[in-house]
Amino acid sequence: MAFVKAQKTRAYFKRYQVKFKRRRDGKTDYRARNRLINQDKNKYNTPKYRFVVRFTNKDVIAQIISASIAGDLVLCSAYAHELPRYGLEVGLTNYAAAYCTGLLLARRVLQKLEMDQEYEGNVEASGEDYSVEPGETRRPFRALLDVGLIRTTTGNRVFGALKGALDGGLDIPHSEKRFAGFAKDDKQLDADVHRKYIFGGHVAGYMRTLMEDEPEKYQTHFSEYIKRGIDPDNMEALYKKVHAAIRADPSIKKSEKQPPKTHKRYNKKKLTYEERKNELILRLNNLNNAAGADDDDEDEDDE
Repeated sequence: MAFVKAQKTRAYFKRYQVKFKRRRDGKTDYRARNRLINQDKNKYNTPKYRFVVRFTNKDVIAQIISASIAGDLVLCSAYAHELPRYGLEVGLTNYAAAYCTGLLLARRVLQKLEMDQEYEGNVEASGEDYSVEPGETRRPFRALLDVGLIRTTTGNRVFGALKGALDGGLDIPHSEKRFAGFAKDDKQLDADVHRKYIFGGHVAGYMRTLMEDEPEKYQTHFSEYIKRGIDPDNMEALYKKVHAAIRADPSIKKSEKQPPKTHKRYNKKKLTYEERKNELILRLNNLNNAAGADDDDEDEDDE
């Protein structure tokens, strides 16, 4: 009988180090995170900011975050679900909406830091690459792009949010190679194609195709657009109004929704020590009374 040597001995398992929980869950790339948050030692307690972009099925989340020993601190945030306030009620997760969300965050954080007058950014979105120039009094606000686990393919929506933040006046190190419209063969950015994506031209093109080829599919896919009277021809004008509205007032608006007066409970309320003590006394008294009543009944029966 051949002897099979154990590949993983007891010593191996004794020294096995469990990975971080967010690594086990597949939520955080710690190799990338360490490179984003590690600060130079000669900068002491200066925060290193990240421009974090995440996508859900119905929302775009953009945040300016810095890391600390106690955990990540959010300096400012903007969401695509805020865009209806600026006039964009549909298509809140496409490239154009990501651009609007990035623009909203940039204007909001600069307003918070009182730098919005000095750094207006690129007011007219042309699709060309743009980098902010240092002002006379303060340097531009700098952050590093954090894409998380997103695959950084050319034309990804995360770069739409990046372009919005750049046009909004933030200083984010980047390359034009990943913007929509960059041609791999020519190795240069086609600004017209990129501009089309910023103003929802790709959505308008798809709408026109469906209108001609599959009218029924167009009615179902773009029912919300039809309900609000949005057609391919007025798409660009709509996004221009949204960009102007964001620049006019990027401040956070508090929710007017009233908190519920009564909260549903799905478990029993936890009692205090005094309540538990009183409940026990009441139960014991009830038991004693019941036992006394039984004794009286037995005495009557005996008589």
